[in-house]
Amino acid sequence: MDTVTTGGTLGDRAAVALLALSGRALPLLREWVGGEPDCGVARGLLTLATADRLDDTVLREQLVLAHRDACAAGEREASLVYGIFLYTHRQYRLTADHLEAHFARWPADEPAGLMVGAFSSCEDDAYRKRGDALVERQAALAGPDNWPWTSWLASVRAEQGRVREAHGLAERALALHPRSGVAVHALAHAEHEWGTGPASTAFLDRWLAADPGAVQTRHLSWHAALRSIACGDFEDARRRADAALPREDVGMRAATNWRLLLVGQAPAGRSDLEHVRELLAAPGGTAEVFHTFNLALALAVEAATDDLERLARRAAADPRPDHRDVLAPVVLALAEITAGRPREAAGLLEALGDRTARIGGVRVEREIVQDTLARALVDAGEPARAAALLHHRTGTRHHHAYEDLLLTARAPAPAAGTA
Repeated sequence: MDTVTTGGTLGDRAAVALLALSGRALPLLREWVGGEPDCGVARGLLTLATADRLDDTVLREQLVLAHRDACAAGEREASLVYGIFLYTHRQYRLTADHLEAHFARWPADEPAGLMVGAFSSCEDDAYRKRGDALVERQAALAGPDNWPWTSWLASVRAEQGRVREAHGLAERALALHPRSGVAVHALAHAEHEWGTGPASTAFLDRWLAADPGAVQTRHLSWHAALRSIACGDFEDARRRADAALPREDVGMRAATNWRLLLVGQAPAGRSDLEHVRELLAAPGGTAEVFHTFNLALALAVEAATDDLERLARRAAADPRPDHRDVLAPVVLALAEITAGRPREAAGLLEALGDRTARIGGVRVEREIVQDTLARALVDAGEPARAAALLHHRTGTRHHHAYEDLLLTARAPAPAAGTA
């Protein structure tokens, strides 16, 4: 399947749209399945794109049917759909192991590349490194004119902190295919590290305006809000958050609001505290470290100290090391911040050191832990230590009004829950 070009059959065009994370992907995939109901790859890719909206019974039914038809088409098709089955059932380690075997037989297979996120979702540094190495190998095999693999390599480089390489790769991928959602996301990560200003935000706005239904619309809008925070335009950040993020989108909304509160700014519209509690109490509510961390940020925005302390105790009693040794002290530090005990919070976060990387997410998302530590140090009367902590940001980012405010002593702000 030649998914690099935008012409070709309906299946080619549907695959291109999905690889680009375009808003056109779902209509094209549905049309493809409607026209070729016995095509296992078509049904598999449609199921991959809609898995979060399907209940377990429908998900399994669709993938069993897709795998049956894929087996009739060939080994590569059957392997691809089996990978989709594992990935959509959140069997991330099995998915990662399967992908390595799949790519050994079918190098640089682009639809399979849609699942490389399985490696980072394993919450295991060894798997993350294996995933990075796999993307590097496949991108080399695909060549520099292959925009999907160039886009995925840009994402890897951005997460590795190799910002200049990430930026160049993302720009190359966008030159090859201007609608690559993976490339524009990698570009947003690189430009966050550089602290680029309004021109970068304007580019995101133009890119999103061309496809308002793009898969990453909300996430890229969140990046634009972070860019506004970096520039000190807090009103624009609140406007963007309220326009793009529904209240149910607890993670990105909380991550925006906690940043605003750390520098003494009013938050955007907040999540409902009872809804956050329901999410934590639901089956699987604390299954993933990063998801739980985002819910903890939502509790912190509401100054729900008692809830945070309960969550910290629950995480500390969890037998999984990342929950017990990393999540628990981070959540407890948030509780200390909301209770007005910055010195205790700083001690907890400083003791973690590099282990904060195990909280999950990506660099841009994890940075908020460092933000919290800097604020705690300043409020504890240790501004020099906070300045040293953020020196790499204030010394290299073009726009860092946010960091400057993090390092500015201020009178204690009223608790968010009482605002």
